[in-house]
Amino acid sequence: MIKVSETAKDKVIMMMTEEGFNANNDYVRVGVKSGGCSGLSYELKFDDKKEETDKVFEDNDIRIIVDKKSFLYLVGTTLEYSGGLNGKGFVFNNPNAQRTCGCGESFSL
Repeated sequence: MIKVSETAKDKVIMMMTEEGFNANNDYVRVGVKSGGCSGLSYELKFDDKKEETDKVFEDNDIRIIVDKKSFLYLVGTTLEYSGGLNGKGFVFNNPNAQRTCGCGESFSL
C-alpha cells in the first residue's frame, strides 16, 4: 500500500484541479524508472485511465495507481509534500530505499 500525508493530499487536489483532473474520479500515478544519482528515480503524474495490470490504492481520499513492477519498489511508501526553506515538492518516504541521493529524487535498494 502507498499512503498519502495530509499536506500531500491538499497539494494533490489543488494541482489536479489546476490541470483539469478530478480527484474524486482520476488518479495519481506513481512509478519508478531507471536513472538518477542513485540508480532509480520516482515518477509522479496524474492520469484518468487505469491499465489492467495497475494496482489501485486509496488513502486519505486520494486514488493512486502503480504499475506492477514499480509496486515492488514502492510498497509501504508514504507520499509527502515539503514546502520548507530547502525547496518545495513531493517527497517519497520509502522504507525500502537503502540509499538516497542528496536531492531525494532517486534511490537504490
